Amino acid sequence: MSQEVLLRVNNIDVFYGSLQVLWDVSIEMKSGEMVAIAGANGAGKSTLLKTISGLMHPAKGSIEFAGMDITRMNAYDIAAQGICQVPEGRRLFPNMTVLQNLMIGSYSQKARAKREENLARVYELFPILKERQNQLAKTLSGGQQQMVAIGRGLMSNPKVMIIDEMSLGLSPLFVSDLFRVLHEIRARGITVLLVEQNVWRTLHEADSAYVLETGRIVMSGRAQDLCEEEEVRNAYFGT
Repeated sequence: MSQEVLLRVNNIDVFYGSLQVLWDVSIEMKSGEMVAIAGANGAGKSTLLKTISGLMHPAKGSIEFAGMDITRMNAYDIAAQGICQVPEGRRLFPNMTVLQNLMIGSYSQKARAKREENLARVYELFPILKERQNQLAKTLSGGQQQMVAIGRGLMSNPKVMIIDEMSLGLSPLFVSDLFRVLHEIRARGITVLLVEQNVWRTLHEADSAYVLETGRIVMSGRAQDLCEEEEVRNAYFGT
């Protein structure tokens, strides 16, 4: 695995109006790895993801991607550079077909150039989506809708996939399938940043992790090492 730092968040503060949500947050991701962000509801995890994606901008600090300063860049320009976000709740267009939802992911010039190639890869990862490509998204099961959401992200031809609460509301069988897919995505050279309610599984799958509490990073390191930390075990594993 390459040790090149692909994404670096440097000491950011983020506000909603006058309310500060993140304080002096720094993370980094090396090319090809999976990084987990753990924390309770309201810790600031989704705000961090939105800030990296350009949906929000920090009041202080900076964000670098592949050596480029993206701190003030618009979200659509960040997506075009190779960062995609799979949002919590999937956010599909319910009255559009599976194929139409997937195609929306390939709107940038770079992604359009590889549209057919990426669509073939999505169908290879999720064969059920090819079978149901003409079916309306609202008629799919929750797990199949999550497949469409991940597939839509892959259609953007990303270098980094940011995935927010992938397993929310899904059966253990679907969750295992989706983690298998994440391994295949990484094998194709895509770096993954994952916020996930299933902390035990995520820390066992990830390379490194950060623990966010009330808007501050309180622990970080190798994911396997954090599994053994008493604070983490008490907070998330009940041991």
